[in-house]
Amino acid sequence: MKQLIDFIPLLLFLIVYKTDPRMVDLAGHSFELGGIFSATKVLIASSVIVYGLLFLKQRKLEKGQWLTLIACLVFGSLTLAFHSETFLKWKAPVVNWLFALAFAGSHFIGKQLLIKRMMGHALTLPDPIWAKLNVAWVVFFLFCGAANLFVAFTYEQFWVDFKVFGSLAMTLLFLVAQGIYLSRHLHDSDRTTPKTED
Repeated sequence: MKQLIDFIPLLLFLIVYKTDPRMVDLAGHSFELGGIFSATKVLIASSVIVYGLLFLKQRKLEKGQWLTLIACLVFGSLTLAFHSETFLKWKAPVVNWLFALAFAGSHFIGKQLLIKRMMGHALTLPDPIWAKLNVAWVVFFLFCGAANLFVAFTYEQFWVDFKVFGSLAMTLLFLVAQGIYLSRHLHDSDRTTPKTED
């Protein structure tokens, strides 16, 4: 569910991007609506609102949510400042590769793998399974970053659609595959765990 929250600003971005450019009057001010630059403004504003509400509710944001918000503010602001969508095209690859770096780095830094820190409270798995799962996340984020970069600069007319629906589809497929993989090992773990008597 937490991963899906990240797609709310992206969906709003897509809707505004697909809107035919027009001027809209709101509270005595005229705003351009439609196209990449107004969509970028909506992406920044909606990200601040979504993550701001999460912060108020949870009293904190996870590191990944901070990274996503900061990247949105940085790359979105650069896009608007230089009036070039190239900066925004780099946001998804950079964020995905930073996530990959964080998961990979946890093999060498810290007491626990990042995936175990995230899911260890809910699952009990042998260390080799945690290691494989962590590597799978590294590969997933590397692939997502490369796919976003390739589509953004090769099939420019589709990059916004891919940024939203392609990323969502890849995430859902990966989570399903992870669930299937974990279900095998949870089943094995249940059979090998001795029962305690009350």
